[in-house]
Amino acid sequence: MSMFSKAAVAAGVFGTIFIGYCIYFDRKRRSDPDFKKKLKERRRKQRECDAAKHAQRAPIPDLKDHEAVQMFFLREVQLGEELLGRGDVDGGIDHLCNAVAVCGQPNQLLQVLQQTLPPHVFQQLLLCLPTVTKRIDKQNQKEMAEEDVE
Repeated sequence: MSMFSKAAVAAGVFGTIFIGYCIYFDRKRRSDPDFKKKLKERRRKQRECDAAKHAQRAPIPDLKDHEAVQMFFLREVQLGEELLGRGDVDGGIDHLCNAVAVCGQPNQLLQVLQQTLPPHVFQQLLLCLPTVTKRIDKQNQKEMAEEDVE
């Protein structure tokens, strides 16, 4: 055998062993009873983290200034629709969550969104909503505390 054929055989054997190793551990990982549970939890935490990161970038207006809240609401709905139209589901959901959180009648808006959005997108919106609502409530309480001090 020439030197080239020995190297080719060695590479083939090594490749076969590596692929077998990958298949073995993939099956072992997937057969773990908690695999799906851990995967869902990791994805949920990632969505919450992404929503929290985005929520930090979107400044919430003073909730007492109705004109600013209305402008913010309209801008967030528009941005959410644009991002969903482009295929950026996470970004669109973040903006729609902000809009629902500052909306005066969130239940009616949620009914409209439920009818217009695909079911999986609407479910993600519902999962993201508590995080954004908590952030807005904290900001509102902070502003009220600052006014009490003055």
